[in-house]
Amino acid sequence: MHYALNLRTFFYSHYFYLGLRFAAGLVGVTLVTLQFAGMATAMTVCVGALCTALMDMPSPLRHKFNEMSASVLLCGAVTLLISLCAPVHWLLMAMLVAVSFLACMMVVYGKKSMPLQLATLFIMTMSMEHEMTVRQSFIHTGLFTLGAVAYLAYAMGISWILRHRIKQQVLAEALFELAAYIDIKADFYDTRYNLTEQFNKLVRHQSLLADRQQASRDLILRSHQNSKDAIVVQTHVCMLDLYELVLSTHTDYAQLRAHLADSPVLKSLHDLAYKAARDIESVAYDVTRKLASYPEISYEPELAAIEAELAALQRRVDEGKPAQEALAVLRAQRNKVRAIIKMIAELHQASQKVYDSTPFWVDADMGPFLSQQKYELRMILSHLRFDSPIFRFSLRVAMAISVGLAVASWLPYAAHSYWIVLTIVIILKPSFSMTKQRRSDRIVGTIIGCVITALIIKYLNYPAAILGLLILSTVATPTFIYVRYRYAAIAVSIMILLQMHLLAPGNHDLIVERLIDTFIGAAVATAFSFVLASWEYQSLPRLIRDVLEVNLRYMQASFDLLQGKGKDDFAYRIERKRLMDSLAALSSALVRMLDEPARKQRAVEDINLFIVQNYLLVAHVAALRAILRRHVKELPTAPVNALLRESHEQVVRTLAQALAPQSGAAAQPATAPTTAASATDGAGVPWSGWPLVQRRIRLLQADAVKIIVHSEAIVRDVA
Repeated sequence: MHYALNLRTFFYSHYFYLGLRFAAGLVGVTLVTLQFAGMATAMTVCVGALCTALMDMPSPLRHKFNEMSASVLLCGAVTLLISLCAPVHWLLMAMLVAVSFLACMMVVYGKKSMPLQLATLFIMTMSMEHEMTVRQSFIHTGLFTLGAVAYLAYAMGISWILRHRIKQQVLAEALFELAAYIDIKADFYDTRYNLTEQFNKLVRHQSLLADRQQASRDLILRSHQNSKDAIVVQTHVCMLDLYELVLSTHTDYAQLRAHLADSPVLKSLHDLAYKAARDIESVAYDVTRKLASYPEISYEPELAAIEAELAALQRRVDEGKPAQEALAVLRAQRNKVRAIIKMIAELHQASQKVYDSTPFWVDADMGPFLSQQKYELRMILSHLRFDSPIFRFSLRVAMAISVGLAVASWLPYAAHSYWIVLTIVIILKPSFSMTKQRRSDRIVGTIIGCVITALIIKYLNYPAAILGLLILSTVATPTFIYVRYRYAAIAVSIMILLQMHLLAPGNHDLIVERLIDTFIGAAVATAFSFVLASWEYQSLPRLIRDVLEVNLRYMQASFDLLQGKGKDDFAYRIERKRLMDSLAALSSALVRMLDEPARKQRAVEDINLFIVQNYLLVAHVAALRAILRRHVKELPTAPVNALLRESHEQVVRTLAQALAPQSGAAAQPATAPTTAASATDGAGVPWSGWPLVQRRIRLLQADAVKIIVHSEAIVRDVA
């Protein structure tokens, strides 16, 4: 369950704060306007505030101002344009189609542009119903812009006051997702769970975790100027270090289960992971409440059980029984778990200490860690081609809206065509899977919202009660829109229907008409989701190539770090982030493809395994770092570096070979990994880390070779 759906954490989440800010702004702007003008004017001002409020998301202050200002200007221009065209029916229809197309082309700018696209289409649909003179159009646009600017000023003021609070909330969300990630890892020790299915689940959650970590980076690393900011920066860095340690815990779980199937130690390992997740959640919970976090969980019973099992295995080895492999695997897991527990303690400590300055890389350029957003016209122009998925999406929406308008004009009752168009706009998304999910949520949410509204009008038809429920639904709409859209659909249906009831209380067919309009809009959106569709398998070759190219750079940075060539791990962190982002993008594409028709799915199993193998390379590198840190005493630098150098060359050759079919070069047959110890076998060097390093390098090379097989299979299947 999403942490924001838990009552214990819901009221501290930034989603709830967003709902309060949203509702207070809209209600406040409306009430202030009512002091000086009538209801019609107040509603126009309110709609202006609403369009700007759609852009009110957690962002750095400068970015937020730019994004919300763009909404004010763009939505104001669309309001004026549609209002001027409204008296001329054919011109209005043409302009609606043109604006829909151009608004959808804004998707080229990424996820941040999606609310702006929705706000543009929303005000387009709201403006199409009113025929005005030129003078009235300018007055209407002026009132709309007044509401938009008022909400902009309000939102910027609140965001400035709560700028540190928002950082805490976004950081806490990333910590909650890390805890959920460890919960999945815990079930690897539970023999009731299938390992393959569990690993697929883990990799799927990886994309969500990467997204939350990136949101945390964007807010925390852009501006950190005082001791309060230093605390969240330090906690953020500890979270990332902890995440790497969690990656390093990957082991041969099948072997672990086989050797220890009859031992209670597997339950101890599971319980340790479960407790670690709860411990991280406690840090996240305290961060949301602006409190320092202190450890409250004891790991001693489980650690003692593991030590007892290790002692028993050692006795079996001493007696000559075959338990050496089980002993080595369990001992390695014990060491990693202890390192994770130590890092969680540092996470607690990071939230307690007041720092004089931000404890991060001094004078380092944070740009590579942050989302880079450029709003340039040439990006839209470069997608004005028929093979562009965004161009095809824009055409699809424009055609769907044309059909929706035509259907609305034929309906026998006094339909509000804007409701049909709005339903199409909300449901029809760039990908088939997003459209499918949004359609289901929209229909179910609207039905439930209509039923609840009918009950309210029948049994609670009192101004005070309706106003209270209207405010409550206004809070709920933005609160759930990014967490559980179905709840948001229920809330927005109640909100709009109650507003309509207040404006036109005598319309007894209001709810039935809205249901019919919703079903019509959903049917049109569903039909057009197959028109000029861009299926996910078409993007797979590009995504596969991106992963391989980034992985090559990651391996270079990793082995440079392992060999001590850099003064710090800055470059390594950058490349690790880029690799995780590329894997998250591929994983998201796979999840979306699984929601598409079966005939449009390609190489599902190979993509799964390809993601897993690349993920394992990251886990092996993290494990190598942990081994070198843990066995730093008497580390034989020259032999170890020679071993790492040879391994690096082998892995680079393998990944380059996987890239060969992508670039059109002749692919060579996949080669088996060279012996990890060929450069040196460590003979005569008294260092306890030799077998562990050699084992990890063998696994690293073997998994790199498997990448070739799966990447070639994916390319063949897609072709």
